[in-house]
Amino acid sequence: MKTSFLESIDGKNAILKQKILALCINEGNYSIADLSKEINTSIPTTTKLVEELIADGFIEDRGKIDTNGGRRPSIYGLNASAGYLVGIDIRRSNVCVAISDFNGDIIEFFNNIEYIVENSEQSFKTLCDKVKDLLKQSKIQMEDVLALGVNLSGRVNSVTGYCFTYFIGEDRPIASLFKEEFGCPVYVENDSRAMTYGEYISGIGNNEDTMLFINLTWGLGMGMIIDGKLSYGKSGFSGEIGHFPMLNNDIICHCGKTGCLETGASGYAAHRILTEKLKEGRSSCLRAKFDEHGMITMEQILNAVKEEDDLAIEVIEKIGTVLGRAIAGLINLFNPETVVIGGTLSEAKEYLMLPIKQSVQRYSLSIINKDTKIKFSKLGEKAGAIGACMLSRSKLLGLI
Repeated sequence: MKTSFLESIDGKNAILKQKILALCINEGNYSIADLSKEINTSIPTTTKLVEELIADGFIEDRGKIDTNGGRRPSIYGLNASAGYLVGIDIRRSNVCVAISDFNGDIIEFFNNIEYIVENSEQSFKTLCDKVKDLLKQSKIQMEDVLALGVNLSGRVNSVTGYCFTYFIGEDRPIASLFKEEFGCPVYVENDSRAMTYGEYISGIGNNEDTMLFINLTWGLGMGMIIDGKLSYGKSGFSGEIGHFPMLNNDIICHCGKTGCLETGASGYAAHRILTEKLKEGRSSCLRAKFDEHGMITMEQILNAVKEEDDLAIEVIEKIGTVLGRAIAGLINLFNPETVVIGGTLSEAKEYLMLPIKQSVQRYSLSIINKDTKIKFSKLGEKAGAIGACMLSRSKLLGLI
């Protein structure tokens, strides 16, 4: 595929091409006449731009559409076969990989691949080898991969390509190391922000101007769509809701401070609280596992909730109550259309949602919260990897 358009996205025509591609990504197919109106350009100029995008492989003619009379216009949309996008979602104890075509349709999804993140070159090489093996398994050639998106937890500067919570021994951006391995553009992103974008483009929040995504997993993160755009903040680190100093406790967060919301509303908090209750002698279906191994896992806690274990439900409801109070504050601040709850703990479903909504009703302003929907993620465990694919496409095209 030709890439002259991507090599210099700074002229007037290049900007117009970006607008055309953004319209096709967000809205679907367009006729030349409709595109001309949307980008406020003459039909001859629009026709020329579309022809160039077709020549570059980004756009395709999708045939004629029916009209009430006159000539039937052709419609144009993204060319799905332009190339592939790979999303790598690195989690605490595994990795998920999604592969999409240029149209954004997921053609492969590999979930819960065994992998432990370590700050070493060998760990990094192991991850790259696993992804390459998955591409071979999918019969995709590296030359057909347009870009990779890589999600990492913690503080990630998506502009410089650095991750400040994951090091492998070289003072170089992690994005450049991935690029050396795969030979294509690579974009690193904070995991919560990638999940937000995936949900916005392909999930429950599509086309909403203001959407907040709460990533409730072992930690607690957030991504924000503000006025239809992914929010990064001044230094690229916005959304650190887990470290909002909201709680009056003496629990030391992994960031080194006390009172962080994450110490009372996260998978880590649920695990800590439930473990404390078991040590106190509380009854639970987890008792035998705890007595035998001296520990329990998040998976076991969530399974206990599904089995309607009273103690596990009590702990999840406590997490929901604390988180709901924080969400009430966010609703008062941002007046969002939608708040999406995602991440591992969202599997607790209504045992989590009910206390969240009760806290929101109690602590937020009624005139504001009446316009906000609170929903669970539509993409679920796929949100991060899909978001990484969609972000890599948008960044490749200069749309973000």
